[in-house]
Amino acid sequence: MAYPAMNNPTTRELLADLVHFDTVSSHSNLAMIDYIQRYLARYAVESQLIHDDSGSKANLLAVIGPQHIPGIVLSGHTDVVPVAGQQWSSDPFTLTERDGRLYGRGSADMKSWLAAVLALVPRLTATPLRLPVWLAFSYDEEVGCKGVHGLLHQLDGLPVLPAACIVGEPTEMRPVTGHKGKIAMRCTVTGHASHSAYTPQGVNAIEYAVQVMQQLMALAQQLQQQQNLAFYPPFSTLQTGLIQGGKALNIVPDHCQFDFEIRTLPGTDAQQRVDEVIAWSHRQLLPQMQAIAPHCAIHFTRLSHYPALQTRSAAMIDSLLALLPPPQNLQTVAYGTEGGLFQQHGVPTLVCGPGAMAQGHKADEFVSLEQLEQCDAFLLRLWQWLQAGSFT
Repeated sequence: MAYPAMNNPTTRELLADLVHFDTVSSHSNLAMIDYIQRYLARYAVESQLIHDDSGSKANLLAVIGPQHIPGIVLSGHTDVVPVAGQQWSSDPFTLTERDGRLYGRGSADMKSWLAAVLALVPRLTATPLRLPVWLAFSYDEEVGCKGVHGLLHQLDGLPVLPAACIVGEPTEMRPVTGHKGKIAMRCTVTGHASHSAYTPQGVNAIEYAVQVMQQLMALAQQLQQQQNLAFYPPFSTLQTGLIQGGKALNIVPDHCQFDFEIRTLPGTDAQQRVDEVIAWSHRQLLPQMQAIAPHCAIHFTRLSHYPALQTRSAAMIDSLLALLPPPQNLQTVAYGTEGGLFQQHGVPTLVCGPGAMAQGHKADEFVSLEQLEQCDAFLLRLWQWLQAGSFT
């Protein structure tokens, strides 16, 4: 892809290029990562790629400024959700302007943030910075925050950890200091098939799976007892989202699989609660199943996991908040981000970016021009502050 003709492209121009790349999580993001890497090289910014095991995806990590002192991470994910089955008014991979809005897949979630950060690079490299800026762009956030772990491993190896991180998920440029965590699990029940006329000779995997789900439903009720009114809903939630099982009505099914998730308040140990259900199913259900057919089993597999975010008080966080326009309106959200993982690794984190999450993940996703302007203005203030940076 050719670069815009001007030396220093605008956020909008960069966003048009980034939207053009089909980085749906099931696809490779390497073409877009290569574009970003070549763009950074134009400003003499070296970048490091951290590939996944298949080599078809990569994180990008780069630093601008001195590396021996703590700085700020500007973080975002490169992948987007699918467009299949959605009715778009225009090509989802071509940025289209209508009525002060820019439409395209990822325009809100979250390529507008990536574009704004890249548009700031010429300024960041034009003048000496007292504090470094780390660019951390990940893959596979939309399928469970999987790619960012490679980035965090690299940050863990630095002589000095960054002092703060901004994850630019769409928050309408309002700082988010808390969100729920999530654990996604798969339960696979192996029963024993038989003709439905002789059901006692079989082990019905669907019916045993239902009993596990009933236990999960009871756990969901228990989770509602612990509430935090800073969140909506104000309690941890649990739901089953997918189920598969059975081959024909006249065959006792020997297989059933279902996926469930728990979205937890900060301070709630989701894995402990899952372990309680696992122990119950092995104690209560397995003996009944294996009394008929010893090969029967119930297996649980963790699909993805990320921790909740509860931003710690820190001098750098306070300084970043002061750069945002008043009123700051600190808020929490129910959805998750990579922010909890950065904080878990010792980097105090804010979530703040252009656009609204309500516009993401659906047809005709958009970001408003006003939101882009607000983001550019914030990053300009950040650049000015970094030139005279201080932790106090």
